[in-house]
Amino acid sequence: MKINFKSRKDKCKEKVKLLEKENEKLKGIIQELSILNDIAVAISSTLSLEKIINLIVDKCIKHFEVEQGAIMLVEEKAKMDQPALYTMVRRIDQTNYIMPFRLNEQLIGWMLKNTKPLIINDFSTNQYFQNTDSSRFVIHSLLAVPLVTKNKMIGVLALFNKKNKKGFTDGDQRLLSIIATESTQVIENARLYKQEQEFKRIKEELRMAFKIQRDLLPKELPKIKNYEISAINIPARSVSGDYYDFEKDNNLVHFCLGDVSGKGMPAALLAANLQATLRGQVLLNPSITDTLKNTNYILYNNTSPEKFATLFYGVLDSIKNELKYSNAGHNPPFFVQTNKKKIKRLEKGGMILGIMEDSEYEEDTVFFEKGDIVLIYSDGISEAMNEKEEEFGEENIERFISKVTDKSAKEIAETLLEEVKKFVGKTPQSDDMTIIAIKRIN
Repeated sequence: MKINFKSRKDKCKEKVKLLEKENEKLKGIIQELSILNDIAVAISSTLSLEKIINLIVDKCIKHFEVEQGAIMLVEEKAKMDQPALYTMVRRIDQTNYIMPFRLNEQLIGWMLKNTKPLIINDFSTNQYFQNTDSSRFVIHSLLAVPLVTKNKMIGVLALFNKKNKKGFTDGDQRLLSIIATESTQVIENARLYKQEQEFKRIKEELRMAFKIQRDLLPKELPKIKNYEISAINIPARSVSGDYYDFEKDNNLVHFCLGDVSGKGMPAALLAANLQATLRGQVLLNPSITDTLKNTNYILYNNTSPEKFATLFYGVLDSIKNELKYSNAGHNPPFFVQTNKKKIKRLEKGGMILGIMEDSEYEEDTVFFEKGDIVLIYSDGISEAMNEKEEEFGEENIERFISKVTDKSAKEIAETLLEEVKKFVGKTPQSDDMTIIAIKRIN
């Protein structure tokens, strides 16, 4: 009997190849299970969200043998006609360091429109991306899968430049899609965590700004013979930069009401800067016009261009019964001559502080008779808006003050605030409300 050793040998080779193929297949399955297990363990661990997400991307880079991986989240504030992604995590294979890639507008638009996996192993032959600028978009191959939660795409998990020449496979796409599905919730948690931290930061900033703002206000108002002084400050929920101040020097009372640009901590710090500058000038005892001129110069040269402030600054002499003042772009206060039944606006002054380096300022003087009143306010009063988006307006303030000349300074300030609140109704307060009322009573 003749034995065909060649046939047996060929069959053995086929079986070996089949076993090797099965072995490679099992090896691939084990590797897939390993990366899925690692990611599942990481997601359920007590690691920080940032470490978990870094681990996911690192595992993907190693398993899929790519040069770079990234998780990019949809920018929620982006306009509908200008879709945008921002990179939350980008990791690079340190054994083959290259400059970071950026997805261009075409790819961003494609992912947001189609919300499905994308494989590109040759950009030069891809119809959709054939006009891509290769000098800007140095990617040889790409595998990207959407991150979807509650039927909403929140981002993209993307891998760039497969190291082997075969490129990305359907198996790669299937596995990366599974990873994306398992990872989406933890990534969404990371987004929510980031938003929460930002909210806490803003809340703390507003708390500190509120404290700074309250600390700027005098603990008590000066008491002057023959005069009543009242002041009210109601800060808005988003802290802005209203502040008032008084400084008594024998029979003289220096006072101001200012409103600085911006909101939150920057506004509070600018108000503190302005107060310190003004108080320094008062100690040097220059004229009113020089006080504002010097304050403007310092503010202009020590703050950024978008920082400025309006300010009404006055000096009341309780012996001479005169008020010298200068108005740096602030709402002109009302000076009510009760016996003469006249109302004058205190407008003399100059430019808003901090706008021009060499601004000049003028001053004026008014004389108090018994019953006369000066009412100073911030634009949070005059621009208070009701549900119909109508402003309270300076006309209403003038009508109000002409009817309450028999009231005390405290009653005038409190009643004006009540009138404004009644006018705005349920509309939320959007700006600080500050009022100073000074009345000669004898």
